[in-house]
Amino acid sequence: MNNEVIVTCAVTGAGDTVGRHPAIPVTPSEIATAAIEAAAAGAAIVHIHVRDPETGKGTRDPALYREVVARIRDAGTDVVINLTAGMGGDFYPSAGNPAVGGPGTDMVGAVERLIHVEELRPDICSLDCGSLNFGDSVYVSSPDMLRTMARRIKEAGVKPEMEVFDTGHVRFANQLVADGLVTDPPLYQICLGIPWGAPAEPGVMKTMTDLLPANAVWAGFAISRMEMPFAAQAVLLGGHVRVGLEDNLYLERGVFASNAQLVEKAITLIELMGARVKTPDQARATLGLERRN
Repeated sequence: MNNEVIVTCAVTGAGDTVGRHPAIPVTPSEIATAAIEAAAAGAAIVHIHVRDPETGKGTRDPALYREVVARIRDAGTDVVINLTAGMGGDFYPSAGNPAVGGPGTDMVGAVERLIHVEELRPDICSLDCGSLNFGDSVYVSSPDMLRTMARRIKEAGVKPEMEVFDTGHVRFANQLVADGLVTDPPLYQICLGIPWGAPAEPGVMKTMTDLLPANAVWAGFAISRMEMPFAAQAVLLGGHVRVGLEDNLYLERGVFASNAQLVEKAITLIELMGARVKTPDQARATLGLERRN
C-alpha cells in the first residue's frame, strides 16, 4: 500500500462530453479555473487538454494552451502542470478507402504534437506509449514517433508521463527507459476501461504494475463509475491516483460532479484508507521535478 499519495486531476480531456455534462470546462478561462479549483481541493497535479471554444471539441492550438498555462501561473497557484501531448493521432478510416482518413481524423507527426510542450515547458507532459483502437477510431502512436517525442521531451527538460493502455504499451515504455530516453524516476500512468484498451479489472492493474521497473513512480485510473474503486486499488497496490471530469462525469449516480468535488472525494477515500495526500512540493520531490517560476 502507498501511504503518501499524489492526486492528479484531469480537468476536461478531449472526449465528446460537452453535451453530456452541464459544466464541462471548454474555454481557457474555464479550464484554468477548474485546474485552480482542483488544486485548492488538494490535487498536486493538474492534467490539461484544451478545447475549441466555439465547438467544444479537443484541439492542439498552442495559443489556447498558452492562455490556460498563463492563467494558472498568474494566479499564483501552487500546482504541478501536466499538459497532454496525445492530440494529433486520431485516425478514422474512410469507408471508401481505409488508407485515407475520414471525418474526425487528426494526424500529425511527432514534432507537431509537441509544439506547445516545447514552447511552454510544463512540469510534465503525457506520452501515449502505443497505438490502439480507441472507441470508433484508431489512435496512432508508432515506435519511431514515440522515440522522437521522448527524446525531444527530455531535451526540453519536461518529465514524460508515460500513459499505458495495455500491457504492450508497458513493454514499450520500459524500452524507452532502458534506452535512456526517459529520466529517472520514470513516471507511468495506467489507464483502464477505455474502449478498447485494457479492462478495468483489479487483476489487470496488478499485472501491469508487476511489469514496471523497480524505480518506477506510477499512478492509475479507470473511467466512469470505476473511477473511485480504482483510486482505492491504485493506493492498495502502491501507486498514486488520478480523477477528474476527463474520466468520469458523476459524483454519484445521477449527480454531476465538478473537478474539485472529485478531488475531494478521492482525498476522503485515501484518508479513510489511512494514507495521506502529498502537497505539490512533495510531489515534485517524488518525481524529481524542479519548481517552475
